[in-house]
Order: sequence, then C-alpha cells, then structure tokens
Amino acid sequence: MTEEGAGEAAPPSGDAPGGTPGGTPAAEIAAAWQRERPGTPTASIEIVTPIWRLAKLFADDRNRVLREAGIDAATLDLLSVLRRAGPPYTLSTRALADRTLVTAGAISQRVARAEREGLVARGPGTTGRRTVLVRLTPAGHALIERSVDAVLGREAALVAGLPPTERATLIALLDTLITDVRARIEP
Repeated sequence: MTEEGAGEAAPPSGDAPGGTPGGTPAAEIAAAWQRERPGTPTASIEIVTPIWRLAKLFADDRNRVLREAGIDAATLDLLSVLRRAGPPYTLSTRALADRTLVTAGAISQRVARAEREGLVARGPGTTGRRTVLVRLTPAGHALIERSVDAVLGREAALVAGLPPTERATLIALLDTLITDVRARIEP
C-alpha cells in the first residue's frame, strides 16, 4: 500500500510520532510533507490515504472470508453476476465480460475453471455460431448463496458502526468522488 507515493506507512493509531494527539495518521503525513517540503501538494492525502487503508482492510478481510467459504474472488465475481441476472441464471460470455469489467480472455479462463469445478455449464447461444452462454449449475448456485451471505454479512457488520444518516452521506460523497475522478482520468 502506498501513501501518495511516499513509500512509508503511517502509524496505526491516531497519534503519529512527533505529532499532536488526536491527529489522524493522514493529517500527520500531510503535515510532515509540508514541514519537509513546503509547497508540496498535500490536499489529497487526508482523503486518498484513508481510502487506501480502508481498501486494504476490506480486501484482506474479504479474502479471509472467501478462503473460509471455499471460493476465490474471481469465481465469486463470476457466480455473483450470473446469480444477479435472475432465472435462468444464464448470460453470454460477452455480457459476463461487460458486467465483470474484465477482458474476454479473463472471462474465458474464469468460466473454464468454474466449469471444471462443476459450478457453471457452457452451451451454444441462440444469436450466432460464436455466442457462448454460461449457466449457473445447482452446485454453483449453492456455493454463491453461501458465499454471498458470508461476504455481504461480514461487510455489513464492518460498516455497522456508521449510523444510517452517515452511511447515506458517505454513499453520496463516494459516488460524487468516483464520478469526478473517472471523468478526470478516462479519455
């Protein structure tokens, strides 16, 4: 994990060495950069650094939950997209690639692995010779039902410390930030 490309991790507590009690680690990082290099653009540190930290905490915890559930993140993603599609839990490989935001090659590998494990079945599409449909099998359905409950239940518990009004505010702010950042970096 990086913090503004600086290569050091801030202390886990609210107090940084030499800092003021109660200051956030990100605020301490920003202050240290301003002290050491006045004029360094640090306005983003108190937003980006906590987001990176949360992403790492959530990712590490999700990976632990997935291991316990007996599924990896790529398979969870594939099975989740099929399950959310509704009955008959079937999508083309193209639709899967679009909905999972991965390449056609990556979807092909995910589908092949899930098919070997009996979680999905492939079949010909009805719209053309090259169309391949992927269907969730009963074993895949059972696995995603267990896994999604474990993952989403755990993540709900992790954010339960925020009252509903603060969650709503955070959701809106994150959506605004994602939309703005996407507009700035995508061609």
